[in-house]
Amino acid sequence: MEFSSKLLEKAVNEMAQLPGIGKRTALRLVLHLLKQPKEQTRFLTEAITTMREEVKFCRSCHNISDNDVCEICANTKRNQQIICIVEDIRDVMAIENTGQFRGIYHVLGGKISPIEGVGPSQLNINTLVEKVKSGSVSEIIFALSSTMEGDTTNFYIYKQIQECDIITSTIARGISVGDELEYADEVTLGRSILQRVPFEKFFKNN
Repeated sequence: MEFSSKLLEKAVNEMAQLPGIGKRTALRLVLHLLKQPKEQTRFLTEAITTMREEVKFCRSCHNISDNDVCEICANTKRNQQIICIVEDIRDVMAIENTGQFRGIYHVLGGKISPIEGVGPSQLNINTLVEKVKSGSVSEIIFALSSTMEGDTTNFYIYKQIQECDIITSTIARGISVGDELEYADEVTLGRSILQRVPFEKFFKNN
């Protein structure tokens, strides 16, 4: 791809670093920005810069937040004793959109994947185990994607808290095996939360 401007080329190359954005799409986006009023482009760059510099991670659940404690954890109307374990913020958003869950979350920040060099120590697992062992949790819901990595992560966490006197459950497999939570429709995901099954029953059948 030939560029008539080095500045344009640099902008396109940077835009193409984003997930799912190829060079042609990046060029189209950059050219669109060039057509917009300079003020509009400034609003965009300021929003991205402010987000990157000021965004925080909830000290309780590791969700993305504007404050030290996210709005979900700070909400006194939520059941603080039921924790839904998810991979990342996109899964929190997907489950919240169903309107079927009134507990709180714990964001792991990924899944155990030896192939990709991701081990338990690189995820937010220790803080979850500490929370469970403190006695403040009555139920853990495993809501990771139904992949080998997701199941491995679920089982690892289960073994860490197995001796604790709590309920462990997993979302019903209305979600197809291999699917990511964020792509499930809201009705299916909502039913999967409501119809969750005991985790012991799930892994014994697999």
